[in-house]
Amino acid sequence: MFLTISTSGSSERPATDLGFLLHKHPARAQSFTTSHGLAHVFYPEATEEACTAALLLETDPVGLVRRGRGKGRGGSPDFALAQYVNDRPYAASSLLAVALNAVFHSALKGRCDLRPELAAAPLPLRIGIPALPAKAGRDGGPELVRRLFEPLGWQVEAEPIPLDPSFPEWGDSHYVRLGLTGELRLADALGQLYVLLPVLDDAKHYWVAPDEVDKLLRVGEGWLGEHPELPLITRRYLARRWSLARSAMERLELARLAEADDREVEEIDNAVPQETPSTGEAAGGTDEQAQAVPTLAAQRREAIVGQLRAAGATRVADLGCGEGALVAALLKEQWIAEVLGVDVSSRALSIAAHRLRLDRMPERQKARVRLVQGALTYTDTRLGGYDAAVLSEVIEHVDPPRLPALEYAVFGAARPGTVLVTTPNVEYNVRWESLPAGRVRHADHRFEWDRAQFRAWAERVAERYGYTVRFAPVGPQDPEVGPPTQLAAFTRTNDTAADAASTDTAATAAATTEQGPAR
Repeated sequence: MFLTISTSGSSERPATDLGFLLHKHPARAQSFTTSHGLAHVFYPEATEEACTAALLLETDPVGLVRRGRGKGRGGSPDFALAQYVNDRPYAASSLLAVALNAVFHSALKGRCDLRPELAAAPLPLRIGIPALPAKAGRDGGPELVRRLFEPLGWQVEAEPIPLDPSFPEWGDSHYVRLGLTGELRLADALGQLYVLLPVLDDAKHYWVAPDEVDKLLRVGEGWLGEHPELPLITRRYLARRWSLARSAMERLELARLAEADDREVEEIDNAVPQETPSTGEAAGGTDEQAQAVPTLAAQRREAIVGQLRAAGATRVADLGCGEGALVAALLKEQWIAEVLGVDVSSRALSIAAHRLRLDRMPERQKARVRLVQGALTYTDTRLGGYDAAVLSEVIEHVDPPRLPALEYAVFGAARPGTVLVTTPNVEYNVRWESLPAGRVRHADHRFEWDRAQFRAWAERVAERYGYTVRFAPVGPQDPEVGPPTQLAAFTRTNDTAADAASTDTAATAAATTEQGPAR
């Protein structure tokens, strides 16, 4: 296996600076032992005007046979002698990617302690690989090579290699001669090669463990999340291990949402509930009563199901579904045809899928439910067309300046016929003996409203978007402070009037943008 990295320069910025970045002196040839052979680094040319570093990997064929069986573990299962006769010693693959990381580890991380300004600056680069696997077809061939590298700023030359130049009628092999030209940071170029070489080969010579997800996201930081071929890259890099690919996609989507909200990932991936009075205790009772009275969370779900039944809603979107308790309750109702669960937290969605046993759910039941990741402060085409939407204990987790964006996304853009909103009644907090005075019920609550504040908000939203609203208590009614949870049931009335209001609100809710289907 062979790879060259070339750059050009001048007397002011000599091309031999490439040696500083790679931490390999241009005047010396060096050899390094890798897990599957010997890697040699040398410089065919090294002048002020032009410098080329070459990496030659000599694999150990016996070591490949001993360490791996079948494609993806060092061999190829295409025919009986594949473990002895294959392309592994010659074609660029995960073997070369691992050698890149081992030999140019500091350069791949963007470190150059002697010349840090070099590591931060883009260089005119040319990458050459004489034999790169790229099987023909929609997901292969020179076209796939271009689809992978061109979005990253490379000019791509992918020349098919004939099976035998003496017999052109045999056609081309599934290998290409690759040339990449572009101006990038060396660390970015090496990171892209580290990820995309195994993707094009569509195999790995070692077992893909869960830590490969961390490795992919670390090396792909800054370019992978926006790549148009993200699903294919993720699937192939993780050797088609679907659970790992799904985890990587969820984490990338969460990072994108956090960046869009200018927040840390940890701030928004916090939807897994903690033990709080509002979820973990029977509503306002003693220990003896707690054994007989349903928890407030159960009463809340029962109230929501009753409201949906009365509204005649059969297709329901649970917005901010968390760990899926309401989704599970809705699936028990035979009159519910479809449930969409949406949450910004990938951890919460994973827990929901596990608790719902989606992987073992009968096909007819599985067709009724879908869990997707999304932020409710962005308009999302996936939310359209549902009879009802539920925001159960959600709005209090949204920063007040972001509430107009949520209002528009749900009431202005999605516009279901019924919207149910529940939120804590802060007046009732004095009845929780375990809750210190002045504290909110959950560490992530940005606010908690009294009954008058909630009513004022709900009536304003209803008037703006063409809904009527009525209110109902959830949990035991206290004569002085009211119920522990307050519920607002919105019913859509006037679409014509709402259209104008929605247009006006869309212009003012500057944080609201199109989110669309998860990538």
